[in-house]
Amino acid sequence: MNLAVCLNQVPDTSMRIKIAPDGKGIDNAGITYVINPYDEFALEEALKLKEKFGGVVTTFSVGDDSFQQNIRKALAMGADKAVLIKSPVRDASDVAGALAEAIKSHFGGTPDCILLGKESTDFNDAQVGPMLAEIFDIPCVTVVVGLETDGATAKLEREIEGGKEIVEVKFPFALTAQKGLNVPRVPNMKGIMAAKSKPIEIKDVPLASASKTALLALDKPPQKQAGKIVSSAAELVKLLRSEAKVV
Repeated sequence: MNLAVCLNQVPDTSMRIKIAPDGKGIDNAGITYVINPYDEFALEEALKLKEKFGGVVTTFSVGDDSFQQNIRKALAMGADKAVLIKSPVRDASDVAGALAEAIKSHFGGTPDCILLGKESTDFNDAQVGPMLAEIFDIPCVTVVVGLETDGATAKLEREIEGGKEIVEVKFPFALTAQKGLNVPRVPNMKGIMAAKSKPIEIKDVPLASASKTALLALDKPPQKQAGKIVSSAAELVKLLRSEAKVV
């Protein structure tokens, strides 16, 4: 199988985020970047498919040279190859376009499966996966928490509001991974040493068209108002009616 895994790197969720002085990004001072957690679930699932059916797992990332440390971690986990895409992207559509161009060029067409996280934990827009599938004209199954396959068709379990849904698709297809799909492996010493000699291809991908969006500013959400302690149910109902206006 030819398996493409799209990896993004995001600020470690334990880090305290500050907005940069220009208001259009975050202050990187003291920030540690990690592989997007949802993308790790996608990578682990690709590695499991390779172990079962054989093939090659190639990761694709859009970013700069700072991505290389986390790409090496993915290679240490078991990915065979990696492509780092340098492109002046501004939004999810740009990212999907750059990824699609690099994936098509690398595989000479459509791979057997494209795997990525359901969203990145920094912007949470959940758009790149469906956009990629649209570009390749293949099915896309989102928020996947279970996968069974015989190598020709796949039965996928996905989360929906109030329950779960079973979807059956034929290869090729794209999936976006949700927490619960698997437990990503931890690289061992053998994998870490092997990753040092695995290739990272650097690819420059120009945008097919001008970006249609522009980031104007970032701002933190407003702080929550302090809570109130009420002395009776009657007072609570009065506040819900007069202030919260929910009853």
